[in-house]
Amino acid sequence: MELSAKLQKILDSIAELSVLELSELVKGIEEKFDVKAVAAAPVAAAGAATTGAAAPAAEEKSEFDVVITSGGTNKIAVIKVVREFKPELGLKEAKDMVDATPASLGTMKKDAANDAKAKLEAAGAQVELK
Repeated sequence: MELSAKLQKILDSIAELSVLELSELVKGIEEKFDVKAVAAAPVAAAGAATTGAAAPAAEEKSEFDVVITSGGTNKIAVIKVVREFKPELGLKEAKDMVDATPASLGTMKKDAANDAKAKLEAAGAQVELK
């Protein structure tokens, strides 16, 4: 997809933002234009659906749901990690998520899910990948 020079300049400026700045930008856009940013749901593989072929039973799972089963004793550290993976959450929302365990951090690719699990466990939380 080719963008106009104006749009390419905006895209380049956004690419230079930190995660925190990007989160603030998203919140600002949501407020200014009265919209809500929502992640798109993954689309099922069209090839398997059209051919009717069954997937092999031994196929390795590529996405996991990261579930915090316990916030542990060091909840502040856990909240920081939650906000690292869900920057759109405010401090209160992240705290409420950690307090209301079991809580889903969302569905992630295998590597991201393992990374989230390792960081959450290092912060003191108990985590399951489903």
